[in-house]
Amino acid sequence: MGGDAPGHGAGDPAPPRERVAPRPYQRPSDDLESEDDEAQPAYAPRPAEAPRPAYAPRPAARAAGPEDARLQDLVAYMARGLVDHPDDVEVDVLAPGEDAAFELRVHPDDLGHVIGKQGRTARSLRLALGAAAGLIGRRASLEIAD
Repeated sequence: MGGDAPGHGAGDPAPPRERVAPRPYQRPSDDLESEDDEAQPAYAPRPAEAPRPAYAPRPAARAAGPEDARLQDLVAYMARGLVDHPDDVEVDVLAPGEDAAFELRVHPDDLGHVIGKQGRTARSLRLALGAAAGLIGRRASLEIAD
């Protein structure tokens, strides 16, 4: 064969590899540490922390703002384009604010249209909502009610 090394054609077996014995484990060298540091541990222990409460208090619920309303309208607009009964589409704001949560309710016959095959349409709705929320510096989640 043209550009191959001599003796290494398609039918020739590959030459045996040279076996290398595994090296024994060696501890890392202490070249970087001076003799004065031998008594101290290699890491600094953490200071004692105050015990945390069993739960983190949630901030007080606030009213839905204009950004929440815009995201709510976006979800409703996308869902109305997917379903056969667009008048039955409802979107509620479960948790307004920086980390908003929305709930989408549709006619029972349209639930399959909103969820899609293997949940792909629902995933796309959530992705579009998250992208729109990211443009205004927020996060958003979408729940689809049965």
